[in-house]
Amino acid sequence: MDTRTGLPVVGMVGGGQLARMTHQAAIALGQSLRVLAQAPDDGAALVAADVQYGDHTDLAALRTFAKGCDVVTFDHEHVPTEHIRALAAEGVKLFPPADALLHAQDKQVMRERLGELGAPNPAWRPVAEPADLVAFGDAQGWPVVLKAARGGYDGRGVWLVDDAAQAAELATTLLAGGTRLIVEERVALRRELAVQVARSPFGQVAAYPVVETVQVGGICVEVLAPAPGLPEELAVAAQQLAIDLATALGVVGLLAVELFETPAGLVVNELAMRPHNSGHWTIEGARTSQFEQHLRAVLDYPMGDTSLAAPVVVMANVLGGQPGGISIDERLHHLFAAEPGAKVHLYGKQVRPGRKIGHVTVLGDDLADVRARAARAAHWLTEGTPA
Repeated sequence: MDTRTGLPVVGMVGGGQLARMTHQAAIALGQSLRVLAQAPDDGAALVAADVQYGDHTDLAALRTFAKGCDVVTFDHEHVPTEHIRALAAEGVKLFPPADALLHAQDKQVMRERLGELGAPNPAWRPVAEPADLVAFGDAQGWPVVLKAARGGYDGRGVWLVDDAAQAAELATTLLAGGTRLIVEERVALRRELAVQVARSPFGQVAAYPVVETVQVGGICVEVLAPAPGLPEELAVAAQQLAIDLATALGVVGLLAVELFETPAGLVVNELAMRPHNSGHWTIEGARTSQFEQHLRAVLDYPMGDTSLAAPVVVMANVLGGQPGGISIDERLHHLFAAEPGAKVHLYGKQVRPGRKIGHVTVLGDDLADVRARAARAAHWLTEGTPA
């Protein structure tokens, strides 16, 4: 407890953009999020007052960080499971707990548990040797999707494998390097969806509207809220699936369920147990942002209103462009002149081509108009020119 304010102290392991935006939500609750960052130029370390430095794989650093925190949470899934268990055994309150977070850390564990729960899985199997991958592809049909069981994100750790020859060569290399693998069928999807729910230790849940996510090269470039043209019964089914998973897995905090919409129904792609890129639109587009909701959940406060603030909300990610051109400052001048209704969030990151450096959100009544305005705003920041 903060003796000065009488308010609880929330610590977040990781100093990236999710911690940065969670800190901004914490300010409105009278708090300064405590952040475990790796470097002074991490996005959250640039803005938070209460920052400690250390590596998330260092148990001693985690112990030091947790002292004085009422609850510890995460802005990524990469803290070793055994460290989370060790801290919990010492009396540290961590949300989500290790047994829940494991399902976002390990894709094989996730697939096995989803199967036990009867949740919609694609066909899949673990890959212990190259022959496992070849046999799966021959049985299911090529191409197939090979995934690292741990550590992949934004398209990393995922390979589309076209045939048996490529499968044997790739699996041999990855397995020899110590990468644990699973293989999944390539799902015939109509589009990708996502739904977020928050759950408190008390067991209260709150679901956000289902959104459509648009991916390019494995990176989410656009989120449309609510998912256009999604039948109400399918939207309710997606929300109920997410609520059921959050409850069954013991999630506390936010759970993002990434989904494939297929001709046969919904299929679970991946899980994340933290604020998520598919929910950035909620800062302006929902009555309660995902970041405030995550804080409410881990502190066991009652959940906030998740309803939309406008009929249509579009979030467009800002990716780093090629070096050179006009400065970010000048790009903001042009953007705000062209799109005064666009809300800009920059993450304090060094610009590299293709790297997420921020996002923009636009609200309105007409999907085509709002989508075009959001894309134009993001393009200004990425390229320094109108789309």
